[in-house]
Amino acid sequence: MSAPLRLGTRRSALATAQSQQIADLLATVSGREVVLVPITSEGDVSRASLSQLGGRGVFATRLREALLADECDLLVHSLKDLPTADAPGLVIAATPRREDARDVVITRDGTPIAEMAAGSLIGTGSPRRIAQLRRRNPGLVAHDLRGNVDSRLSRVRDGELDAVILAAAGLARLGGAADGLFTEPLELAQWPTAPGQGSLAVEARQDAPDDLLAAIGRLDDAATRIAVTLERAVLAGLDAGCSAPVGVHAVLEGDQLQVRASVYAADGSRAIEAERNLCVRDGYAGPTGSGDGARAAGDDDPIAGARETGRDVARELLERGAAEVSP
Repeated sequence: MSAPLRLGTRRSALATAQSQQIADLLATVSGREVVLVPITSEGDVSRASLSQLGGRGVFATRLREALLADECDLLVHSLKDLPTADAPGLVIAATPRREDARDVVITRDGTPIAEMAAGSLIGTGSPRRIAQLRRRNPGLVAHDLRGNVDSRLSRVRDGELDAVILAAAGLARLGGAADGLFTEPLELAQWPTAPGQGSLAVEARQDAPDDLLAAIGRLDDAATRIAVTLERAVLAGLDAGCSAPVGVHAVLEGDQLQVRASVYAADGSRAIEAERNLCVRDGYAGPTGSGDGARAAGDDDPIAGARETGRDVARELLERGAAEVSP
């Protein structure tokens, strides 16, 4: 009988819930038991803001060390938490079907964020959300916030905060966490979220057994992988020349791949935006309406085409002044 597969996960309720979801799916497709291995990351023990801790990667580093040290066989991450650079020796073996990528505002009384009174305290530690908040309603006050979902929601219930902004996917995975409170979804066309938000990444060692990589691969959703590849390519292209908050969302519907990206001034006073509409079919990814003669390098592979398009969007944002947006 094969030994159980060891899935490394952060200890938070949300991380455990989404890891268990993947563990159950993997057990079904592999026919093997999958057990969770709790791992504590720096981001879980520090109370500093995410910007002070270094942002992306703060939750992933310790988990990846454990995977490379053979303390576990695979990891489950929230994709938005992963740096865009490849991790030596590791591979994202699957991106399961994405859940709701939107942010949501949680309140006690259901007042929309645009109508909240000046001075209302809104809990979030995300520079992107703070910039978007200031654009939506300049009179609101952002309150830096850490902690698990339950603790954030309790601060709304107790009246310490007037609202918190969270990822819709995280709430859905916890199921019922916001009972008794009101939820306002923020539409992606006006409020694009972090690259990869709503998507999970299943990571393994590159030298993992072929049967394990094949089993994990069966969890992959092609439409999700194409979309998040594009989003992360935008972020990677901006990293070298822009430190301002970024929102980007791509979605593949049928053969149409659409992306919207925004770079914000920290105070919400400016936003630089770019959009693309692509056609993805029969192994081709390129601008809608373009003929065979217009195909560029990478167009024969939708993933490569998505990556190239993301770099193009980043270049456009930088040419429009994204690097000069006030931090």
